[in-house]
Amino acid sequence: MGMNKGLTRVEVGLRWDPSPAGTPAHDLDIVAAVYGADDPYGDPAYLVHFGNRSPDGTVTLSRDSRTGQGFGFDEVMVIELDRMDPRLRRVVVGVVIQGDDGAKTFGAIGGTAVRIREGHTDLATDDLAGVAGATAATVAEFTRDGTDAWSLRAQVRGFGTGPREFTAVMGAAWSDRAADAP
Repeated sequence: MGMNKGLTRVEVGLRWDPSPAGTPAHDLDIVAAVYGADDPYGDPAYLVHFGNRSPDGTVTLSRDSRTGQGFGFDEVMVIELDRMDPRLRRVVVGVVIQGDDGAKTFGAIGGTAVRIREGHTDLATDDLAGVAGATAATVAEFTRDGTDAWSLRAQVRGFGTGPREFTAVMGAAWSDRAADAP
């Protein structure tokens, strides 16, 4: 990271252990919500999640897993902050467990880890143990300041919601957010 230049290109990685043989697969997903300057805590300008990328190509899910079977990080999202339109001021990144029953929590999935890095430098890591009772969690907030430099606020917050509900609440103001999971 250069002096006063802020973050430019970050990578968010997610890993987890596969489910035991004969049980339904653990399917976790990285989700990013991108917000404009005109509504930084309201509706996102766009969402990026399983199977898609941002309209301008600055947020890409480059590795996607439905089982956690693989080496290293099972899902990887690349966010090119320095290429984002100046009207975009905030990016919130989260992790959500897929599944219709909503009974599986992070505490029931072994080997979970989130890593946020720029280049070869780890900016933040977490094992999601602090939100063991949650089914979804925000893991990072990137914001652009008045000089157009991007910064990271890494803070894990758990939610007891499914994927659809999570994308609606994940970007609420951090101070106003009501985490409804332990």
